Amino acid sequence: MPALDLYHNTVKKSLLNDGWIITHDPLHLKWGKKDMYVDLGAKQVLAAERGKQKIAVEVKSFVSDSEMQDLREAIGQFTIYRSVLQRTYPEHTLYLAVRDITYESLFEEPIGQLMIEDEKLKLIVFDPNQEAIVKWIL
Repeated sequence: MPALDLYHNTVKKSLLNDGWIITHDPLHLKWGKKDMYVDLGAKQVLAAERGKQKIAVEVKSFVSDSEMQDLREAIGQFTIYRSVLQRTYPEHTLYLAVRDITYESLFEEPIGQLMIEDEKLKLIVFDPNQEAIVKWIL
């Protein structure tokens, strides 16, 4: 099992506060002989549609000395997990969870916008102090 991200429990609480049910902590993926673990799996019953929305969430702190190195690692991990997830849990949509300050300093910048567009990133932006989701980037 991999080590938990610094904000793992904060994102988990934020999802619970937003009405999500945590189904996996972590969500185990396997492709060939390779094991991978997405931080969280969750579902939400949508009353209006009488269906379920299922997501997988990879939490990233972006706290190293190099924001660009953190971005490269996050994008690489996201694309690998998304490919495997589409084949093993096709009903789940993968999201990358980042702090609001990271979203503002990186993903609102041209390089972040480029990654959102080209890599088709889906983001959950959370406020760690409030343990709340502040924005969904679909």
